[in-house]
Amino acid sequence: MLLWVFQSLLAVAFLVVGGMKIVRNRAELAQVFGWVEQFSDPSVKIIGLLDSLVGLGLILPSATDIAPILVPWAALGGVALAVGGSVVHLRRSETSLAALNLLYIALLITVAWGRFGPYQF
Repeated sequence: MLLWVFQSLLAVAFLVVGGMKIVRNRAELAQVFGWVEQFSDPSVKIIGLLDSLVGLGLILPSATDIAPILVPWAALGGVALAVGGSVVHLRRSETSLAALNLLYIALLITVAWGRFGPYQF
């Protein structure tokens, strides 16, 4: 049950942030995410697409019972994105945002461990 809570919260977070990166232009995003000024438009859109895929991958495979093995793989993809985000935030001296990414990483690793291991679907 706890894994479902983690998956759901993470999915919402990744879908909201990913959707913002896909839909909004860089000028609008720069007001929320200062780091976008250091990246090209296509890079920001790709990161948003990857965020959205992680969000969908954390819920849809298990909810539809179609390839639920994709859930822990989506969690590992989210870990990769969060690690990359942490590096960017640390380079920009945004330690509080890097710490938030560490929370995401811990929750994503918990989901991956649980869904690969003792709490498979």
